[in-house]
Amino acid sequence: MRTIEIFDTTLRDGEQSPGVNISTNEKVEIALQLEKLGVTRIEAGFAAASPGDQKSVAEVAKRVKNATIVSLARAVKDDMDKAYEALRNAQNASLHVFLATSPIHRQFKLNMSKEQVLARAVEAVTYAKKYFTEVQFSAEDAARTEIDFLAQVVEAVIKAGATTVNIPDTVGYMTPIQYGQIFSDLRRLVPACENIRLSCHCHDDLGMAVANSLAAVEAGATQVEGTINGIGERAGNAALEEVALALETRKDYYQATTKLQLKEIARTSQLVSRLTGMIVPGNKAVVGANAFAHESGIHQDGVLKEVTTYEIIRPESVGFKSNKLVLGKHSGRHAFKEKLIELGYHLEQEEVNAAFAAFKVLCDKKKEISDDDILALVDTKMVRGQEAFRLESVQLAYGNISVPTASVRLLRADGTSSEEAACGNGSVDSIYKAIDRATGEEVTLVDYKIISVTHGKDALGEVFVRLQQGDLTVTGRGVSTDVLEASAIAYVRAINKILERRGESVPVGVN
Repeated sequence: MRTIEIFDTTLRDGEQSPGVNISTNEKVEIALQLEKLGVTRIEAGFAAASPGDQKSVAEVAKRVKNATIVSLARAVKDDMDKAYEALRNAQNASLHVFLATSPIHRQFKLNMSKEQVLARAVEAVTYAKKYFTEVQFSAEDAARTEIDFLAQVVEAVIKAGATTVNIPDTVGYMTPIQYGQIFSDLRRLVPACENIRLSCHCHDDLGMAVANSLAAVEAGATQVEGTINGIGERAGNAALEEVALALETRKDYYQATTKLQLKEIARTSQLVSRLTGMIVPGNKAVVGANAFAHESGIHQDGVLKEVTTYEIIRPESVGFKSNKLVLGKHSGRHAFKEKLIELGYHLEQEEVNAAFAAFKVLCDKKKEISDDDILALVDTKMVRGQEAFRLESVQLAYGNISVPTASVRLLRADGTSSEEAACGNGSVDSIYKAIDRATGEEVTLVDYKIISVTHGKDALGEVFVRLQQGDLTVTGRGVSTDVLEASAIAYVRAINKILERRGESVPVGVN
């Protein structure tokens, strides 16, 4: 039984999803949960992309102890230098350097010959080995590269010191049989592949990322790269939870498994969904709301008689469980903190205090508090770093035969406030117009979603918005028992992200 290593790139490739912008503290929280999940290699970001990315990689490297922390870099010395600086405090560190190899990339993107690409790849790995014992080389668009040239590159970088070689299907073009054949050919043409990690990285443009990853494992790959919930560039990456459950459920066929703690999958999926604003579809395999639901009478009858008639995965095996009332208005700070630990949080005392205060407020509004309520609450109270504006109050005048009018009061980081009012086509529209006036920002609302965190009339409402300003697209999230308040919070947070991306935000403390 082979053990397949899991390389998670949620914090790098996953963050490249349009509109996703994860703060440093959010990245740390996700990374700590990935560590708890049992991921062995975490790609924390692209250190050379921006000072913010370099800071995030450094913070993850400092906090995570039981996984190798990786930074991406182009085959450029300055990129590798910045990655080294970011990873200096990591207990285990690795550089992931990439260079395109396919004819279309050589001609149109790089304007380089085969010989130049080969020389650059070797030079990059050689330079990286000055800093890192572990170096991964990715042949970008390897799947569309001539197999003889790809084998040349792979052999050369292994000789230069690469300890992992990644063969990406960068644009999701391959079929499983074709992609698996590449790995079989490389193992035949380059015997040294047996001495390194041979990795696969598949995109989902044609919906085959998971199938292609499993085909690579079948053909000898020893590492699978992907993201939680399959998020990422364009249509996304291979969903790691699906790969892991396929290997676990069909060990008889693949003769391979992972070291993942499968019961942490649900928690990890929910955390990534909340912090990125990318809602998991109900029909998503393994972690979707309907993944273990049975509506057909025939299916229900079969499951009641014998679960395995229609369930090949038990919901408990990936961490789903029924919500229980374990905390209430009389619960103390210690019990609350213990509950946070049980739910997988690693919070500083300041964050615990802020979350506990919000929990007490929620207890006055809701009769029953579930685990999902606490998860949603704590995620909104985690320290978000610098914020330019904080919602202090929102007032609304509404009637079905009158024009909706909203007034908002925002607190600035310097302690001053801004109060504005506006009319709109509806309650949400009037709130957002008032916030635009109060902040002085002109933005476009690209997307708006409301979902219920739990059930019942007093359920927490979770609102996700996506705003666009010029080339910037960001998401914001708000949670409240009042969906209009949640809508305002989400919008203000999205504007804060725009200001942060523009380098204009200033500290405001915990929100």
